[in-house]
Amino acid sequence: MNRSFPLKLRFRLLTFSPKIEVRDAQGREVLFVKQRSFRLREKIELHEDSSRAVSLGSIEADRILDWNARYLMRDATGAEVGAVGRQGMRSLWSAHYEVFAPGQNQTEFSIREQNSMAKLLDALLDSIPLVGLLSNFLFHPRYVACDASGRAVMRLTKQAALFEGCFKLDLLEALPEDQEQRLILAFLMLALLERSRG
Repeated sequence: MNRSFPLKLRFRLLTFSPKIEVRDAQGREVLFVKQRSFRLREKIELHEDSSRAVSLGSIEADRILDWNARYLMRDATGAEVGAVGRQGMRSLWSAHYEVFAPGQNQTEFSIREQNSMAKLLDALLDSIPLVGLLSNFLFHPRYVACDASGRAVMRLTKQAALFEGCFKLDLLEALPEDQEQRLILAFLMLALLERSRG
């Protein structure tokens, strides 16, 4: 995946089947994500661009409708490239996700919400008709990924937007290509899951 940071993630707020368009710092479309609707087991499809001509893989839950599901990331051949899991009760008030290398159970990265009060206020106001549109300008939740030593390596920040969800993904520390790709996919899954929370 040829890309330059920061990446911009955009998706429509009012849609049955969420789609995320990812553009790099030069404005090039580097990834297109489509979430399948009306499935008991969560699944998203990854494509090179919005034409969906070239498949890059998928992310799929390992179980049906479970708070502690692990989402397996696969490339176009079906080989596992990693996994991301939400930490059940720990994620109730403040998002907490763990990222795993392929076939591993030891956490490679932890993703945590930096400002949970902004997320709470954003979710509360977002549920009020018309007022919810303003929350997209007022509150900007941030999520940071840290490695096993606690070093912050990547950050996702919600941006001000009116009729769409907009996030900025910043690379804070240089990473090997496979880890960088795994974290990008983990943040995409996080954006979709947190969107459903509010």
